[in-house]
Amino acid sequence: MQEPIVNKVAQSGLTTLNLENYYPHGERTQIDLKEVLFMGMILKEKDFRQWVKEHNWSQYQNAFVAVYCSSDAIIPTWAYMLVASKLSGIAAKVVFGDLKTLESILWEDAINGIDRESYRDQKMVIKGCSNLPVSEAAYLLITQKLTPVVSSLMFGEPCSTVPVYKAPKKER
Repeated sequence: MQEPIVNKVAQSGLTTLNLENYYPHGERTQIDLKEVLFMGMILKEKDFRQWVKEHNWSQYQNAFVAVYCSSDAIIPTWAYMLVASKLSGIAAKVVFGDLKTLESILWEDAINGIDRESYRDQKMVIKGCSNLPVSEAAYLLITQKLTPVVSSLMFGEPCSTVPVYKAPKKER
């Protein structure tokens, strides 16, 4: 007689969290102020204001926008404020920084929306493979969020995990 097949993963009591389910959907784009500087180095107020006035801001409708300057130019604070004012009510989100910074902030917003109490005292697996781009920042943030409440935290798939954190035993 053959032994019945037992699904040990299902019996393990592991809870899997797939960060892909929290992926912030939307177009990501950036505005590099270097492109509007004189010789790529100097912000001329009159020229900059003209660019702001003539720029097609509607192209950022509902997009996530990173605003930065890739050159070593000194950009006055008001210039960033002027760009942000034009994107207000158009873009879904505007951040200071490059696309990597934007991605980190989007993940921070998404993970902040997770109710960590629903995972209290659970053995958690943070799913490692995904079809959508889940940044390293997302894994770092979810680890920070969950370690205060979970009994253990692992990375990977329930059938093959890497231990990340185990809560200290509670004294009685």
